[in-house]
Amino acid sequence: MASRTWHFLLALSLLSSAAYGQLSPSFYVTSCPLLELTVRATMIATLLAERRMGASLLRLHFHDCFVQGCDGSILLDDVGSFVGEKTAFPNVNSVRGYEVIDRIKANVELVCPGVVSCADIVALAARDGTFLLGGPSWAVPLGRRDSTTASLAEANLPGPTLNLDQLIRAFDKKQLTPRDLTALSGAHTIGFSQCQFFRDHIYNGTNIDPAFAAPRRQTCPAAAPTGDANLAPFDVQTQLVFDNAYYRNLVAQRGLLHSDQELFNGASQDALVRQYASSPALFAADFVAAMIKMGNIAPLTGASGQIRRNCRVVNS
Repeated sequence: MASRTWHFLLALSLLSSAAYGQLSPSFYVTSCPLLELTVRATMIATLLAERRMGASLLRLHFHDCFVQGCDGSILLDDVGSFVGEKTAFPNVNSVRGYEVIDRIKANVELVCPGVVSCADIVALAARDGTFLLGGPSWAVPLGRRDSTTASLAEANLPGPTLNLDQLIRAFDKKQLTPRDLTALSGAHTIGFSQCQFFRDHIYNGTNIDPAFAAPRRQTCPAAAPTGDANLAPFDVQTQLVFDNAYYRNLVAQRGLLHSDQELFNGASQDALVRQYASSPALFAADFVAAMIKMGNIAPLTGASGQIRRNCRVVNS
């Protein structure tokens, strides 16, 4: 049954992606036919070494798309007078996986040099990380090109202290609906967060199960900056399995971040959270649709941008 569900979602994503302009799942079918096999093989090796990296690469894609679009700008290093996005507060000492993108890029360059963008590699890695951790797969619309610019100033992503209205407004600015917000937040069914991002919620939150907050306090002291970088899983039960447990946790007031629990706090998203908590297939379908939609935020296509040789620097 699960296999049929994922096959249906894959077919659905193929149909949905046709609506997204110049991006197409078949973009590299002749220019780099081994692309997806190469990415998948590298991702399998990566997750065998560290399963958490699947969650990290999904987050990397989100952080790329929310700043000047899905253009690989987050990958650019600070070089000389060029200032990238890696030192922005939401990214510094937090976003991971740059070296994995480097490895995938190097492997792809071996089979089709100068053809595939770093931005597309990020999108494929996010999809494969999700699938390899037990989540759905989908046909990724491809054809993005890489930016020659980055924006430290624009790297102001929706933060963990936002309330529901603020989250909805932040996503609306990217043409993402409240339903997209709630579905994409399900990415927090895998991975970890740093103490500095959930400290206030576990000590001062009024909508958190005390039995859930207490163990978190053991590794996240109240006084900052002590323990700022200490990690806790978003989902204690299945922290490295992509499922719908995140939503069951929200119903039980066991959201790790304040922004997580805002999705189930007596407001507009409560009913949808309950639906996702009881229906893995509904969550998976909406997550796929929202990922395809997010992946189409302001891509560079055609003659815009470039195909970087090295994902960390603009071509000279």
